[in-house]
Amino acid sequence: MSTSLKLTTPVVSVSWLHNHLDAENLVVLDGTVGKTPDDNSSQIPKARFFDLQNKFSNINDPFPNAFPSMEQFEKEAQALGINSDTAIVVYDDKGIYSSARVWWMFKAFGHDNVAVLSGGFPAWEKGEYPAEKVLSYSGKEGNFKARLHPEMMDFFNDVKIAVQNNTHTTIDARSADRFEGKVPEPRVGLRQGTIPNSVNLPFNDLLEDGCLKPKTELEKAFKKVADKNDPIIFSCGSGITACVLALGATVADYNNIAVYDGSWTEWGSLVKA
Repeated sequence: MSTSLKLTTPVVSVSWLHNHLDAENLVVLDGTVGKTPDDNSSQIPKARFFDLQNKFSNINDPFPNAFPSMEQFEKEAQALGINSDTAIVVYDDKGIYSSARVWWMFKAFGHDNVAVLSGGFPAWEKGEYPAEKVLSYSGKEGNFKARLHPEMMDFFNDVKIAVQNNTHTTIDARSADRFEGKVPEPRVGLRQGTIPNSVNLPFNDLLEDGCLKPKTELEKAFKKVADKNDPIIFSCGSGITACVLALGATVADYNNIAVYDGSWTEWGSLVKA
């Protein structure tokens, strides 16, 4: 018997998903970056490919993975058959990586019935659950309506003002070596450095075997860099792993949080050392 789901936690396990795959309002999204529906890879049964880079980003922006317009997001979500009452579980093939960005975008556009699959496709395979060849979605359109929450996504001028006035704690999700300028940035020509007064919490520190660590460990990690009442801006390289921090912070009951969309790629390009 199928049931209508209301997701109450930001993260679900692979066993939970397997037990609820037949729920009438469930849509599973594959948010893996760099994947295409015709690359002969596998997916969770009935999953729909969420094309983060080409369909759900502003491709005219000079920086990668740029936040799309409300109209674009709504149109592309409807094209994936997503409705206003859809329960969305999103995963990627790394564990938790780009799936957190998809989760954060849906929340930023007013859809709270969404969760990240902890451990992603690797955990699904480890559990020996069934998989199928990746297929393009060809079902009917949904009735999803976007309602933007602008406070959840910050842009260059927002961060510039926050830095100048020292109003926020900026937390950088990049590796310690990148944050400290010990290794080059992966984007060719991008300078090394950090947003002024930012602190470092590498996103991998929140994960174990691709799964989000328990809430108590997340609380300890965040307590080292910010108080729960601090207004926080999460940054990273290009706006993806900052959302892993946003996911962990949400589980750890931090509420006054935003993601810097352009992150270091934009800041390091526009602000000279």
